[in-house]
Amino acid sequence: MKICESSSSISLFLYLTLLLILKPKGVVPNPISNKIFSPSTSIPAPQIKYDVFVSFRGSDIRKNFLSHVLEALSRKRIIVFSDKKLKTGDELSAIQRAIEKSLISLVIFSPNFASSHWCLDELVKIVECRENYGRVLMPVFYQVYPSDVRHQNGTYKDAFAQHEQKYSLNKVQSWRSALKQSANMSGFDSSLFL
Repeated sequence: MKICESSSSISLFLYLTLLLILKPKGVVPNPISNKIFSPSTSIPAPQIKYDVFVSFRGSDIRKNFLSHVLEALSRKRIIVFSDKKLKTGDELSAIQRAIEKSLISLVIFSPNFASSHWCLDELVKIVECRENYGRVLMPVFYQVYPSDVRHQNGTYKDAFAQHEQKYSLNKVQSWRSALKQSANMSGFDSSLFL
């Protein structure tokens, strides 16, 4: 294990822990139904089942950075949704339900995140849940600059050149918007620790 990856994982863990201790702004429990409402929409949110949902590009981080983060969260008994138990065919709907039922979505942007339409679809759902239910979206920029995510430069530009050939303009625009909104948020830049 690299010391740099360990220190960035520890920093991320501390940040997540603080978020879990503090009540998210704009989210108030409804004592009658024990569900959470967002004051701006008054749409009842699905009941929280997971503390954290992690969105990531597996080939970039599954065997290094992610394993350290998940281990640290597990040691502190933070409930994280795991896609390991999903059955083929069930994946998309089960993942979308897990996103809705997670208090925090930790989105780990990495060099190849934007090449996956699955990751981009997850991100759109995460942004929707933030807007509709007041869920917390926490971006992490792992080996990628926030500005590359925000403006789809570098590997993100290359990925979108391919997406524009395969997918509708509306879908591509929704992905671009979700990336921009997420990258405009205050997050965790791993380049400061690596």
